[in-house]
Amino acid sequence: MNLVRLLKNRVNRVRHGLRYEISYAQCGEDLLIQYVFATLGVREIRYLDIGAHHPSYLSNTCLFYLKGHRGVCVEPDATLLPAFHRERPADKVLNVGVAPEDGESDFFVMSTPTLNTFSRAEAERFASYGKERIERVEKVEIRNINSLIADNFSAPPNLLSLDVEGLDLVILQSLDFGRYAPVVMCIETLSYTEDRSERKLTEVIEFVQAQGYFVYADTHVNSIFVRADAWRERGARGTA
Repeated sequence: MNLVRLLKNRVNRVRHGLRYEISYAQCGEDLLIQYVFATLGVREIRYLDIGAHHPSYLSNTCLFYLKGHRGVCVEPDATLLPAFHRERPADKVLNVGVAPEDGESDFFVMSTPTLNTFSRAEAERFASYGKERIERVEKVEIRNINSLIADNFSAPPNLLSLDVEGLDLVILQSLDFGRYAPVVMCIETLSYTEDRSERKLTEVIEFVQAQGYFVYADTHVNSIFVRADAWRERGARGTA
């Protein structure tokens, strides 16, 4: 990856002694997650990236792919998939959405692709500010998160990255934490606005905490949750 691409992707460099780590995430979340997994003694990261958007730009999972880890990227906008196939060919990329029930749903493609959503209310709210617009509405297949995991992972993912503009809570509420509780979750917990009236999505944070997680770090935009039982046993051999 050349210098122009690094600058375009708004890459941050964090210095550790004489060594530099490159972050591909919006606010350095991937470096924080990497530290958590190292502390836990996890050597294989299996990620499920829902709302993946781009293989490297603002990506919570690109760093782990480049370090040899693999996972599943879920992106309902078919026009964004070629970049994944080109830059992350060893990952499985699914052109679907995620919702509590399998089926089909309207997908609102916005003028800014990071705001694409299955939520009509969110799409119309974005457009109401005047800067954004709904480019098109497409019918897209949607999958239940549990069946998606069962069909695409031989062992449950230990990292969940979730950014779906308005549907994060309903997806989390449908996740079977008894079978598929990730060790680490990175979830967008700040609502998007253009008038500086954004709010922290405390309902998402409270729900995740009630499932046995604690907030390890918060970058204001995203919250990084760690499973409390795994943290208590950190360093133990074979953490899932």
